[in-house]
Amino acid sequence: MAVSVVMPALEMAQESGKLVSWLKEEGERVRKGEMLLEVETDKAVVEVEAAADGILAGVTAKPGDVVQVGRTIAWLVQPGESPPATVQTEVATGRRTDTSVSSAPAALASPVISPARGARISPKARRLAQEKGVDITRLNGSGPGGEILADDVLAAGRSDVGAGFSRPAAFAPEPFTTISRLMAERTTESWTTVPHFFVTREVDAGALNAAREQLLPSVERSHGVKVTHTDLLVAVVARALAKHPRLNASWDAQGIVLHKDVNIALAMAVENAVVTAVIPQAERAAIGDITVRRRELAARAQAGRLQPSDIAGATFTISNLGMFEVDAFTAIIVPPQAAILAVGAITDRVVPVNGQPAVRPMLSMTLSCDHRVVDGVRAAEFMRDLANAIKSPQL
Repeated sequence: MAVSVVMPALEMAQESGKLVSWLKEEGERVRKGEMLLEVETDKAVVEVEAAADGILAGVTAKPGDVVQVGRTIAWLVQPGESPPATVQTEVATGRRTDTSVSSAPAALASPVISPARGARISPKARRLAQEKGVDITRLNGSGPGGEILADDVLAAGRSDVGAGFSRPAAFAPEPFTTISRLMAERTTESWTTVPHFFVTREVDAGALNAAREQLLPSVERSHGVKVTHTDLLVAVVARALAKHPRLNASWDAQGIVLHKDVNIALAMAVENAVVTAVIPQAERAAIGDITVRRRELAARAQAGRLQPSDIAGATFTISNLGMFEVDAFTAIIVPPQAAILAVGAITDRVVPVNGQPAVRPMLSMTLSCDHRVVDGVRAAEFMRDLANAIKSPQL
């Protein structure tokens, strides 16, 4: 029985979605749980799994189309089965069109295989090949079973033009990836439409360092992971936000929305871009659970396999560049959130302690606020309480 592939709703109040790419060719066999397509949201590009086994057929949406949520854009059929004769889809023009679908069973029963010798190709490698103009039919895969990996595509892109691959001129601009273009659009929109202001605090991180050393062995035994300063900051910040609801809020045209849960988004670097992934209900989460979740999110982000639940529902964002030895910086707010916290490195500095100079591990934090939601006093009070919590963490 044919199973419809519909444009999914990945966020609340979402009415339409933009199809970025198909990760399978029409006529190719698909297994339930395999990544089938990529959809663009306001926060990231998300890979969507196939809901059933079958052969991809009756595709009516192409990359770049903006399709109404719930509309059928393809079918998963069984060998010898035809998709429905017509499929309705709605794209960015707002017009509904009926698209006739070929019903030749013989064509559907033979999967279309793009790489040479029937080798599989990873979704990331397929995307890179499209972006860099690499002919995947000429590649030899280095992965298990000859699967073509991203490194194979990158290596091919560096080879000579005579081998059948195009090489951009030295002065040619680097093309945007989908995620980098999306990030550029969102940050520009935020910076030009949200009235930012900034509050900075320096705090002694000696107690935070001690807490990490104390928690390292127990969390590693119970969860098999190592606690990082980012994990501790997620917990401390979330608990502070629970006492300052205006910082855990969102701007809406109808008013200010105060959120019940504290869902912390972490800014994570991926190839040529930054994405944010969410640790839900962080104010109630144990350190071990935060550490496991953060590690899983980072792995999926690097692999380009973030799921809709990984990016949804954020109420506040932390951007930590301390591991890159950055002393301090300011971050751009992720709308509709009210604020974002930029965290620098913990560095030894000479500071006054009880009237005497002493070397202490100091941490610099900068809070970026949406002035429509948060005023200066509220921001200062939050930073005061956060600094006190770092100096005496209750974890």
